[in-house]
Amino acid sequence: PETGKPLTDGGKKRLRDWIAQGAEYEAHWAYLPPKRPALPNVSDRAWPSGAIDRFIMARLESVNLPPSPPADAATLARRLHFDLTGLPPSPRLAKRLSGSPQAYAEVVGELLASPQFGERLASYWLDLVRYADTVGYHGDQDHAITPYRDWVIKAFNDNLPFDQFTAEQLAGDLLPGATVNQKIASGYNRLLQTSHEGGVQKKEYLAKYSADRVRNVSNAWLGATLACAECHDHKYDPFTQRDFYSLAAFFADVDDDQSFKGTNTLPTKREPELQVASPLAVSPAKLTRTMVTGRVQPRPIRILPRGNWMDDSGEIVSPSVPHFLPAINANGRANRLHLARWLTAADNPLTARVFVNRLWYLFFGSGLSRSLDDTGSQGEWPTHPALLDWLAVEFVESGWDIKRLVRLIVTSSAYRQSSLVTPQQLEHDPANRLYARQGRFRFPAETIRDNALALGGLLNDQMGGQVAKPYQPAGYYLPLNFPRRAYKADMNVNQYRRAVYVHWQRQFLHPMFRAFDAPTREECTAQRPVSNTPLAALTLMNDPTFVEAAKGFAVRILTQAGLTDHDRLAWAWRAALGREPGRKELAVAGSFLGETRLRYEADPNAANELLAVGMLQLPPGLAKPEAAAWTVLGQALLNLSETITRN
Repeated sequence: PETGKPLTDGGKKRLRDWIAQGAEYEAHWAYLPPKRPALPNVSDRAWPSGAIDRFIMARLESVNLPPSPPADAATLARRLHFDLTGLPPSPRLAKRLSGSPQAYAEVVGELLASPQFGERLASYWLDLVRYADTVGYHGDQDHAITPYRDWVIKAFNDNLPFDQFTAEQLAGDLLPGATVNQKIASGYNRLLQTSHEGGVQKKEYLAKYSADRVRNVSNAWLGATLACAECHDHKYDPFTQRDFYSLAAFFADVDDDQSFKGTNTLPTKREPELQVASPLAVSPAKLTRTMVTGRVQPRPIRILPRGNWMDDSGEIVSPSVPHFLPAINANGRANRLHLARWLTAADNPLTARVFVNRLWYLFFGSGLSRSLDDTGSQGEWPTHPALLDWLAVEFVESGWDIKRLVRLIVTSSAYRQSSLVTPQQLEHDPANRLYARQGRFRFPAETIRDNALALGGLLNDQMGGQVAKPYQPAGYYLPLNFPRRAYKADMNVNQYRRAVYVHWQRQFLHPMFRAFDAPTREECTAQRPVSNTPLAALTLMNDPTFVEAAKGFAVRILTQAGLTDHDRLAWAWRAALGREPGRKELAVAGSFLGETRLRYEADPNAANELLAVGMLQLPPGLAKPEAAAWTVLGQALLNLSETITRN
């Protein structure tokens, strides 16, 4: 071996035995171009509504496990609306879905056409590309890059084909006759962590930035753990250190000397050539230069032995893709646009599979391969490899049509199954790897917040533009220095905008987002962890955003529902949970409401203190003890596991 370490006698014997047994080498599944498989034959021809269901049913029949019955209309309305928009449905939607067989397909089309669809998918994509509103390193100062976020939302709403979606982000500034929006899209190249510290070693940070871009492109598009090859050849996958730095060379034309103007910055003298208004600090209509500011002459990129930025002994490399994957098609030196085209080429084995697998995860709670960020040998093999390949080929041959792919998934019988587990499923498939039922999982942090604001009648549906700054604990930013800064919450309707627009501070992420496992977006995040700690319940009960949302919910109940506690409780259940309350639930809630009402009638100051949280004012004539009692009930409903869970 190249290492110079000899094999042991036992190791040699195992190799001889392995060869003698006739074992044949098989390439890793993810590195072979996907081919459209034939649809499997199934005995049950009634359940499958399309190709997806044929693959699912074939696997279920192989283990004699039946699929689950369809979810009821109320559950389906809630599932579909949250999955496609991240917002709660109107109670009328369940009635509509149960009214006619054609209603479901019509509703899917309407939700895909709604502007909220783009906001929902963008929230996940921003995790992948590590979008944030601050630079990350050192003082974590603000940088103004919100036009990129707005471009992503619009791209999903416009159903921009994924190959073009890729090209505009990686190389929008290199496209022939690039438009302003395409140049904004290329702001992807500036989403990495940067440092505004005056005394940094420029060479060191150029190496950091270079490595950051390789890690993100390889993980966001290829699902590859290429980061392992920064200092040495990958220990488990075929990626070499040369592959790592050859990918880095694609970005050698990005001018990292410039940064975008944000807020919370100290006055500074800038070099004359940098005294240009940031392209992101002005309106998109006034953008006159690319966000990337490509260099005339790309920087030389050399292999760094052991990843050491001070070691100049490594060989200078040219832009190239991993050696074991299909070669890139370029005449002369390849650039970022060539890389983008290569990523979405028909013979690229990874990109389509990775995107399809992650989209499946969004709608089922787990991917066909559970390793969303590792398609290599250490990742989990897909449970339904033929289905994954069929979807990948279908996606590519459809012209990389994202909405068509979403429609295929959410109109399948597999998607519409109940999530209730049976004893048979629990015994034979406890982890639901065969998809004999739908998944049940907690909403992401953004959806939890948006849902509460919507229930409270507070949600501001304004799209795009400046960041939103919700309430935040006093002193939370005290450790932030260079410069020191004070957080100023928006004291207007901007406070109530959707979470996709909330200011994303990398070092000090909003506490509500932290409590519900949102990432700091320093690196690509394909799957968020899900913790279960008291912090979540305490946040839902005490965060001013949720207290005010509960107050708004109480106002809606008292002004829009019936006149009796029974009618109002039933209305609240339908609004928050999408279903009617049970008899026991009504009894417990009614008793709790009565006790709380008496407490606030006896202590008006306590009612005043609770109702003083937030900007929302009570309508004239609404008794404060009554409003306070219903606010507490609203807090309890917002704190239910069912309220923050997708079934």
